[in-house]
Parts: sequence; structure tokens; C-alpha cells
Amino acid sequence: LHLSAVKLAELHSDLKIQEKDELRWKKLKAEGLDEDGEKEAKLRRNLNVIMTKYGMNGKKNSQLVDTNYIKDGTESDTLDDPRLEKLWSKAKTSGKFSDEELDKLWREFKHHKEKIHEYNILLETVSRTEDIHKNVINPSEENLVKEEILHNKHRELKDKLRSINQGFERLRKVSHQGYDTTSEFEEPRVIDLWDMAKSANFTEKELESFREELKHFEAKIEKHHHYQKQLEISHQKLKHVEGTGDKDHLNRNKEKYAMLEEKTKELGYKVKKHLQDLSSRISQGLQHNEL
Repeated sequence: LHLSAVKLAELHSDLKIQEKDELRWKKLKAEGLDEDGEKEAKLRRNLNVIMTKYGMNGKKNSQLVDTNYIKDGTESDTLDDPRLEKLWSKAKTSGKFSDEELDKLWREFKHHKEKIHEYNILLETVSRTEDIHKNVINPSEENLVKEEILHNKHRELKDKLRSINQGFERLRKVSHQGYDTTSEFEEPRVIDLWDMAKSANFTEKELESFREELKHFEAKIEKHHHYQKQLEISHQKLKHVEGTGDKDHLNRNKEKYAMLEEKTKELGYKVKKHLQDLSSRISQGLQHNEL
């Protein structure tokens, strides 16, 4: 596994979330609260997403490469979508963005690519389940249960597709007009959540409270970004010091690296957990809308 220090910390946070979700599910199952198997199916899908995201599923080139537009001097990985490539190319040459804004925009494009990637993994899982479902003829109770699981998966697909479409519209707007200085949020995941929250069935008071929570969430993400950068710098420094043979210097750098790695993992977990909670609240609001 050729993962950068930052990606390894991310993988650690993802697996910690997965482990907690599995423990929660085991409790539910013991209490007979997952009879239809939907929660177990969702856990498997999530694990599949993690395996694919970090290139651990045995398939070549499935891992999403993590690049920084400014740091690498070039956007060395492609966006895998002609519409996105075209938008990025226009934005890059438009002269509307500073280097810092271009880096921020590149992060938004990468975030969008990840959403499409996860949607495709889910779509593949749903297609496989449907194929198995079609091959079973007798309409037993078990098959009715499987049908319910499929229905839930389709709803999840619908939510993801809605988010992808909203995200693309936003990228199109920003790429053509530049960043809106009055915009409330800057982080792609927060902008996504805010757009979806506005479409959910929240009262004005609930929406206002959600907006405040998103501000705290964005601050948490910024702190996590800061530590990710520090971890990357510390990793480079450690590699440099290893070559000098200075043991004291090496030990000091190892200690600093270990501290930064721990902090990055911890913050990564908190960010992912918070994102999970916020997404779940919006999802409930959207479902309420559809009833």
C-alpha cells in the first residue's frame, strides 16, 4: 500500500468509524433490531467504499490519488469526467482566481470526483443485488425483505445523485463567476450539507441552529486541514533527518511526527463522525419531505 502519511491517517479514521458502526450494529442485531439486514448491507457497502478508496480491493488504479494543485504545481491526477475537466480548464485560465482560490477550487473538484466515485460503487452494489433478486422466483418473506433493502439502497442512490447534481451546478457557477465573497461557507463538504439542509423539511429555527452547527463543523475541518499539512511537512523533514545520521535530531523529529500523526487521526475521526451525524439528520429531513 503506497499511501502518504496523510492518507494513512485518513484510512485509520475511516476504519475507526467502520469499527464503531459494526459494534453498534452487533448490539442492534442481538436485540433483533436488524431483521431485514439493511444495516448489515449498509456496513458492507461502506467497507467496500473504504477498500476501493484506498486501493485495497485488489483492483488496479481504483485508489483516489490525493494531490494538491499548488504544491504539486500540476493537477497530476485527472478528474475522470469530461464535463469536470472542461470546467476546471476554463476556471484555471480565466484569471478570476488567485493561487489560493485555485487550490480551494481544486479541492472542490476533487471532492466532487469522490462523490461520483462513491455513487458508482453503490450503483454497482445495487445492480449486483438486483441481479441476484431477479434470479429468485418464489416471493417468500425473505425476498420481500430483500426488496425493502433494495428500496432503501435506491433512496440512498437518489440522495447521492441529488447531491452530485447540486454540486455540479455549484462548480459550474463558481468556475464561471469566481468565488462569491459573501458566501457563508468555504469547505466543499459544508457547502454540500448547507445546500441539502435548505431542501430538507426543517423549520426556520431548526435551519438556523443547523447553520450555527455547520460553522463549528467548518472550523473543525480547518483545524484538521492544518494538522494534515503539518503532518506532511513533518514527514518530509523526518525523511531528510533519517539521511543525516544525527540520532538526537532523529528522535526529536520522530516524537514530533508521532504526536502530529495521533492528533491528525483523532481530528480526522471527529470530522468524519460529525459529518456522519449531520448527514443523517439531513437525510431524515429529506425523507420526511418525500412522504
